[in-house]
Amino acid sequence: MNRALRILIVDDEEPARERLRELLQDGQAEIPNEVAAEAASGPQALALLPDCAADLALVDIHMPIMNGIELARHFHLLEHPPGVVFITAHDRYAVEAFDVNAIDYLLKPVRLPRLVAALRKASAGPRPGREQLARADPGPRRYFSIAERGKVTLVPVEEVLFLKAELKYVTLHTRERDFLVEEPLSQLEQELGALFLRVHRNCLVARRMIRGVEQQKAAPGDDTAEPHWGVLLEGHPEPIAVSRRQWPAVKTLLKSQT
Repeated sequence: MNRALRILIVDDEEPARERLRELLQDGQAEIPNEVAAEAASGPQALALLPDCAADLALVDIHMPIMNGIELARHFHLLEHPPGVVFITAHDRYAVEAFDVNAIDYLLKPVRLPRLVAALRKASAGPRPGREQLARADPGPRRYFSIAERGKVTLVPVEEVLFLKAELKYVTLHTRERDFLVEEPLSQLEQELGALFLRVHRNCLVARRMIRGVEQQKAAPGDDTAEPHWGVLLEGHPEPIAVSRRQWPAVKTLLKSQT
């Protein structure tokens, strides 16, 4: 790279960001760089990225609101995602979780020679894939990320009432509006099954938002239809249909809530 490497620093602690700024300045002779922006959280970093055009992000793993690995997973929705070097004070990530051929890391306290080596590797190498990042941090995400007009919109998982598969998309329904994501419902259920319950082959509902069930009326003139149920969700005006196959799981959850 002929021009200076544009770097985004992401760390919730100001002293840590200051330390990285100083080290980057000290490393100018070996690898020209400039700090394009700084962020104190994952959501702030995503908001800054489209405008700061960073080539590389130095990302602390342990941050409140959103950890660094989840942040990197959201990078993939950007048209030009930055490279990533993670920073951690806990070497268990480096030893147990990271495939360091694809994901580089720095241990705190960061030293200049190691930082320079990581910058060179990350600027020239491939970006870590979603699968590699998922292996590095297999826990459930806190946010869904939606690509909108060249930016990433974050939707907190806790705000989603239900998820419904429609053609090749899954629609996230919140109190305010709906969002489309291109992820299989089965994959979302596997990741978020502790928070969402399958009530139909094409629908997961937020467990904590279930307020009861309501028997659904048959179509006018149809006296042969078997009775079926709909689950009632706080914040949603219409009941969500429950399939016969999933009805036992719904009943079990309702009993556990009483």
